[in-house]
Amino acid sequence: MHIVRVALNLPLDRFFDYLASEHLKISAADIGRRVVVSFGKGVKSGIIVALPEASDLPVGQLKAVDSILRDLPALPADWFRLTEFCASYYHAPLGEVMLSTLPAGLRRVDPPKARTIRRREPEIVAQVPPELTVEQENALGAIGNAGGGFCAYLLHGVTGSGKTEIYLRLVDRALNAGKQALLLVPEINLTPQLESRVAARFPAAGLVSLHSELSEAARTRNWRAAFEGRARVVLGTRLAVFTPLPDLGLIVVDEEHDSSFKQQDGMRYSARDVAVFRAHERGVPIILGSATPSLESWANATDHGTPNRYTLVSLRRRAVENARLPAVQRIDTRSEKLQDGLSGALLMAIEKRLARGEQSLVFLNRRGYAPVLACAACGWISRCQRCAANLVLHLADRRLRCHHCGFESGVPTLCPTCGNQDIHPFGRGTQRLEANLAERFPEARILRVDRDSAKSRKQWEALVEKIYAGEADILVGTQMLAKGHDFPRLTLVGVIGADAALFAADWRAPERLFAQLMQVAGRSGRAELAGEVLVQTQFPDHPLYAALVKHDYPAYAAELLRERQLAGFPPYAYQAMLRAEAPEMAQALGFLSAARACKQADDARIGVTLYDPVPMRLARKAGFERGQLLVESPSRRVLQAFLGEWRAAVAGIKAPSRLRWHLEVDPLEF
Repeated sequence: MHIVRVALNLPLDRFFDYLASEHLKISAADIGRRVVVSFGKGVKSGIIVALPEASDLPVGQLKAVDSILRDLPALPADWFRLTEFCASYYHAPLGEVMLSTLPAGLRRVDPPKARTIRRREPEIVAQVPPELTVEQENALGAIGNAGGGFCAYLLHGVTGSGKTEIYLRLVDRALNAGKQALLLVPEINLTPQLESRVAARFPAAGLVSLHSELSEAARTRNWRAAFEGRARVVLGTRLAVFTPLPDLGLIVVDEEHDSSFKQQDGMRYSARDVAVFRAHERGVPIILGSATPSLESWANATDHGTPNRYTLVSLRRRAVENARLPAVQRIDTRSEKLQDGLSGALLMAIEKRLARGEQSLVFLNRRGYAPVLACAACGWISRCQRCAANLVLHLADRRLRCHHCGFESGVPTLCPTCGNQDIHPFGRGTQRLEANLAERFPEARILRVDRDSAKSRKQWEALVEKIYAGEADILVGTQMLAKGHDFPRLTLVGVIGADAALFAADWRAPERLFAQLMQVAGRSGRAELAGEVLVQTQFPDHPLYAALVKHDYPAYAAELLRERQLAGFPPYAYQAMLRAEAPEMAQALGFLSAARACKQADDARIGVTLYDPVPMRLARKAGFERGQLLVESPSRRVLQAFLGEWRAAVAGIKAPSRLRWHLEVDPLEF
């Protein structure tokens, strides 16, 4: 009988020992294989992490391993190092981290048998690589001349500068060297073009995708192909960063600034940062690409006060001949009466595009018909019963919906409080904007693109097809249309409702807004037709809009970094957030106060600041009151050392039965 140490998917900082009978023939070569074991009154799948000589428990108390699964090779040592790093840095239970990175089909105790699927593949027409511009040639040369091994490159290219072609050339290099390439994208729904371009460029490479839209069987099948080395190019969303790849030679993170790379439940990791660690650990290059890099990445590449961690590679011009960055104009809405929220200048610009057979995009990052339904007589507004938020009016299917918890109800015909029949929508969402434009331009074909009209990838691709086919004249869209698309006949972008983010409580809001506006502006004029961007604002002199007019990301990023350095905000400080939620706010804040007062917090006052517990901005969500406690240090090493001991102490605090808490390192939401 052998002792087998097993990692299980449990929120506990420990492994579990079992006994393996001789007939299972478990040896050191099986470390990294999956096993089925009894746990409590049921069975679980786990991963063998060691074969210790002895156990902390008497052998007589150990249960037996039910079975060992040999349908796959053992998970490799570099995968163990990656998950161990994540568990350590993000302070999450290692067993939970290990199992959660596997496809759901491989976490089951009865995994589906591997079988060959014969399906008709879509016919792929191989593409001939386009000629590179001088800038692209120089960028490839800069990346290629750095030598072998690990190097992190920040590829900063204006919208339409041909970053994707750089990725494809680098993938080609990796394939020719007998290596695999991993391409990470923030949301697979938003980048179907990249998937089709990779497949067309490398039809024999065995491209596989890994994302949440796949069925469990398909995701497991694709993961196997990557793990076994049969797939040489892997395209996926954030969880794909953990896919074991025996011949990894290149990692690309497209739109590296996108917040979708941050996991918001379970282990709250940043796939971008994990990818950088993985590239360093495996000794391979990594490319972080964006037209608007995150300030953390920009500082890593440009901060002249410290050694640069990243190598900056820039593309300042569009790749298509004669294509120019669009002209950006600010429309001062303080001095102009709007027509259903639209300025005369924007309406006139849309009319010109309709006359020329060109497309326009009106960008409003708020879906639904109106943000709130209200009664002017008594002041009633449509609040969510479970959240500290309003229910959004969706007039198309006559529903009130909470965009935070999913609660919904029918639209009342009269005020629930005073019975007034004259209740009105206030504010504007994409549905209302679509209706207003349809009334103003009855002959135009208007297409709304948001999470309500594109709930699945299939619906999304159908909408994109219509745009490409010229079956839409005016697009009304949210951030779904802000990146990753080349619509040749789109020459006008109108931006409305952006001012709210200028003075938001979240200090990251201006960075996000600038990135969003730069991205959506970049949809205009990407081919030979000239582009124009009209931004409606009450603050036309704001530095953000001044930088947008000049398409000057470096200048605005430098200004924001100066502000953050003066304020002591990241990337010039390191943060963690302890959050708690409970049926009552007093319980959540009481738990956080106890965490702040525990001995470990007192012992580590040098170099670490613990702020007072406060309610979160969205203080109530899905029936729970939510509070948070910010922990900060100018040293990452000091913060990490503190968090390791402090988290263990917090876990020992007696809390109400329904209270839930978690610790998040490098938080993005405040």
